[in-house]
Formats: sequence, C-alpha cells, structure tokens
Amino acid sequence: MARKKSKAAYMISSVAEQYGLHPQTLRLYEREGLLSPSRSDGNTRLYTDGDLERLEVILHLTRELGVNLAGVEIILNMREKMAEMQAQIEEFVSTLNRELVARRRAPAAEEKHSLIPVIDYSARPAAPSNRKTRSQSQNS
Repeated sequence: MARKKSKAAYMISSVAEQYGLHPQTLRLYEREGLLSPSRSDGNTRLYTDGDLERLEVILHLTRELGVNLAGVEIILNMREKMAEMQAQIEEFVSTLNRELVARRRAPAAEEKHSLIPVIDYSARPAAPSNRKTRSQSQNS
C-alpha cells in the first residue's frame, strides 16, 4: 500500500478500517511495544506515516509469513540495529574518505621536517631498468 509522505496523523479508527483490523489489535500492538503512536492533547492515538509503514511490516510478518508477535518484536529490533549499524558504517566510510582526501592534499608535518626525505613512489612511474640483476647475470 504505497502512500505519499505527509505530516498527517491518522486516528485509530481510520487506521483500523484502512488495514482491516479491529482497533483492539492496534492497542495490543502498542501494549506489546510494536507500535508507538503519538497522542493528541485529548489523549487520542495518532498514527504517522512512519507508524503505518511499521504496521505494514508487522502485518506482512504476521499475515503472510505466519510470524508470532514475539518473533515480530525480535525481527523489528534486528532491523533497527541493522539500520543503526549501516548508519555507523556509512559515517565511518565518510570519515575515512575525508581523511584520505586531506592526506593527499597536504603532506604530513613529519614528512616535511624529516631527516631522510620521504619519496612517494606511487606518484611517479617506475623507470625501466637496463641493468641486469645479480641472478640474471649468473644465469647468462
């Protein structure tokens, strides 16, 4: 059920009707910690688009795959942890890339002031050698 992203919030009765659920089922999902709708000033449950996306995952797992609510909880927690890990990996790669770019642009201070000059062999092509190595001379 694809929807446009909006900032709207939906009341429990309209969500229950839209997904063919009893409102008590939505309350059960909330008690089990599977859904966390916000509340209005009058304490009415309000479901956002994010809540509805999560509900769709719950319904897919329970209706189509036969997963019980304990399994749904485990799967949802694992999905959240995986999303957190993915974000951490992306941040690490981004930091690593920034560091690599910074090191390419400016030589490190220790390279500028070292007693022995630092030669970057990767920056220039290797010159062809006309000299025979010792092993080549012995084999000739």
